[in-house]
Amino acid sequence: MKWLKNLYVQVLVGILLGIMLGLLVPPERAIAVKIFEWTFSFNATDLQPFAEIFIKAIKMLIAPIIFCTVVCGIASMGDLKRVGRVGLKALIYFEIVTTVALIIGLVVANVIEPGAGMEHHATAKDASKLGEYQAKAHDTSTKAFLMNIVPKTFVGAFTDDSVLPALFLALLVAVALCQMGERGKSVLDLLHSVSEVFFKLVAIITRVAPIAACAAMAYTVASEGPGMLLKLAKVLACVYLTCGLFVFVVLGSIAWWNGFSLWKMLVHIKDELLLVLGTSSSETALPQLMQKLEKSGCDKSVVGVVIPSGYSFNLDGTCIYLTLAALFVAQATNTHLTLWHQLTLLLVLLLTSKGAAGVTGAGFITLVATLSTIDTGIPVSGLAVLIGIDRFMSEARAITNLIGNTLATLVVAKWEKEFDAEKGKMLLR
Repeated sequence: MKWLKNLYVQVLVGILLGIMLGLLVPPERAIAVKIFEWTFSFNATDLQPFAEIFIKAIKMLIAPIIFCTVVCGIASMGDLKRVGRVGLKALIYFEIVTTVALIIGLVVANVIEPGAGMEHHATAKDASKLGEYQAKAHDTSTKAFLMNIVPKTFVGAFTDDSVLPALFLALLVAVALCQMGERGKSVLDLLHSVSEVFFKLVAIITRVAPIAACAAMAYTVASEGPGMLLKLAKVLACVYLTCGLFVFVVLGSIAWWNGFSLWKMLVHIKDELLLVLGTSSSETALPQLMQKLEKSGCDKSVVGVVIPSGYSFNLDGTCIYLTLAALFVAQATNTHLTLWHQLTLLLVLLLTSKGAAGVTGAGFITLVATLSTIDTGIPVSGLAVLIGIDRFMSEARAITNLIGNTLATLVVAKWEKEFDAEKGKMLLR
């Protein structure tokens, strides 16, 4: 039974068990469980805390890992001009690819029309949830985004939901260490040792990933039910098919052009993909992805700059979702959009898609913020119909984001001649 020791197999089993539990023990079919002298009611939604604890445990390590990785990578390199060159190339790549993702979402929504003929009826529960998202949407303006890059305190960089404050602080510390020369070597050696401790902590926490995946899937299926999934199956299928199209056609072409095999890359990161599928969060796989890319031939400094910035500026799956969901709501509410309306929506989303990075439910919050600020005629209240299935769509978004950032790191490393072909030969076509 060697195969059972593989993390991806364990996570897959956890996901399947979670789906079964969600279907068999929903809230309306709760069962009585007796432990010693205590009897209590149990249903699949009661497992949610296990998933949330796992995600919180991983997230608490992300900022320190990014800080140590970026500082060590840049300070060891010593060439600040090269760091700037890597960052500039990465940002140009991010902007081009995310623009393509937004356009693909727009085109697919116009061709398939997933919301056509659907009668939209928002429930009181959906309206209440929408109000919560609208409150959060006030914090997603470009000004707020830029202001939040700089942490309020040194320690605050490690407690923020976004990875950008930690990245900003790491860049400053790395520059300072480069200017100190030999005097900064002792600090650099210490940070190398500290980063090893954090990666070891990630390895320990990841052992319970199958339990977290089971709990997350059980909660999702039990709380939303298969009925909701069937009711909005068309838009769900549209999101998944579009993400698949983007991954295998757009990212596949980019990989081939740069000498990589997309399929080999997907097989190489299968553990991280299943972890993201189970938890619906691409951040849970960030630490081990960074470590795996370094072992697979990418220079530490490139990984340290591209991956953290990519988690804010290269959210391909989220971009696809934004245009698809906006047009779905327009179609579901019989709102006619002219070509000018759609182009305006596209241009605004190019900015706002970067503004909600690091916020829980970032894709949906960005959509609420965008439709609230531009006059396209799409009623914000129409978004309530998507709340019930947002969790299912978040899995497609998160997986696409992970694949996009993995490829971006490989491509930028190749452009910078910082990719070791011998170490990464399993990724080459």
